[in-house]
Amino acid sequence: MKIPSFRRSKTGAVPWQNPTVQVVLASTLLAPLGVPLVAPALPVIRDVFVLTDAEASLLVSAYFIVGIVVSPFVGLLADRIGRKRVLIPALLVFSVAGLACYFAPNYLVLLGLRAIQGTAAAALFVTTVTVIGDVFEGVQRNAVLGANIAILSLGAAVFPVLGGALATVAWNAPFIAYAFGFPVALFAYVALDETVKKPSEESDDASTSSGQTAGYLSGAISALTLGMGALLTTAFITEFFLFGALVTALPFLLTAVYGVGPLYIGLVLMVAEAGAIGAASANGRLAKTLSNGRIITLGFVCYALALAGVYVAPSPVLVMVSVLLFGAGLGLSMPAVDAAVSNRVTQEYRAGLLGLRNSTTFLGRATGPVVFAAAATAVGYRPLMGVAAVALAGVALVAAMTTRGTTQLQETQTGV
Repeated sequence: MKIPSFRRSKTGAVPWQNPTVQVVLASTLLAPLGVPLVAPALPVIRDVFVLTDAEASLLVSAYFIVGIVVSPFVGLLADRIGRKRVLIPALLVFSVAGLACYFAPNYLVLLGLRAIQGTAAAALFVTTVTVIGDVFEGVQRNAVLGANIAILSLGAAVFPVLGGALATVAWNAPFIAYAFGFPVALFAYVALDETVKKPSEESDDASTSSGQTAGYLSGAISALTLGMGALLTTAFITEFFLFGALVTALPFLLTAVYGVGPLYIGLVLMVAEAGAIGAASANGRLAKTLSNGRIITLGFVCYALALAGVYVAPSPVLVMVSVLLFGAGLGLSMPAVDAAVSNRVTQEYRAGLLGLRNSTTFLGRATGPVVFAAAATAVGYRPLMGVAAVALAGVALVAAMTTRGTTQLQETQTGV
């Protein structure tokens, strides 16, 4: 089996012609089909199946909750049998389950299919980022991870419009879009080289395999250092505030304070994705002069300033400007988090640790909306934004005091 050699570049450029990059980005572009595409159709699905709002929202929650549980196991599997052997089945399951939703005869079947999709989506998130960590190093790793986040944000910006348009045709029309996963799976099968060797290729002895598994678990646990814990916490905090403050609380604030409608709210959220695309695309260039820790800190500064801007904004236009800054923070911090995790762990355990990162990400997405919605009933949406800004400023201060200032070109395998 061909194992790609590591590629190191000081230019911070994305090698767009690289088949690995093309496969990863094509797979990542499918991921927003999971929620952004379906979200506009939830009211229609609610009415068709005669559901409550809470029951309809479970179609999103089930997707994320399953991902929280299975992500570490997906990572372990990818470390044990190889990235390609996990990615291609994940693409197929994601597409088959998505298309099957089109034919779902009732709500319970639809909910079950969404849970299956959540499992496949977790595998997509974990394996794509892991492949980048395997194949690229240094500032080029940051550049490709930045491109990955930019593609993810692009899909999150475009797919709600597509999903809303399809939902006007029929409640299940958005699920036709999952057919795009089949050509991507074929492309991955043809173009993607495996990046790790399967242990069984070295020995099929059961006792040896058992020992290797025990050794793997021991090594993966030893990689859970204080610094790794800080990175996982960073991923959780980012998604907690993204889905709590921006995705959940902000639409209610815009409606209650400024009286704007769904179209303007959609434009505001699209502006956030535009900010993420711009900042993520620049991540490789920033990594030439800043460490991952400093980039993450800068991201949290953007979060704090953005929510402070929302808190004091006298008009919805200035809210939109603030949200652009929040998106920029996302584009800065998340590629740097994934790069830092990849830097801190060897290839042997990389998917497992990135699986844990994905679990914390999904946990933030699942808990943020609940916490913010509950807190808003006590203090109101605008004061809540002020409190969130102060909390994020505190996180930024802690990050600034605890991260190192060495650049990516100077960082070692154990650096942040």
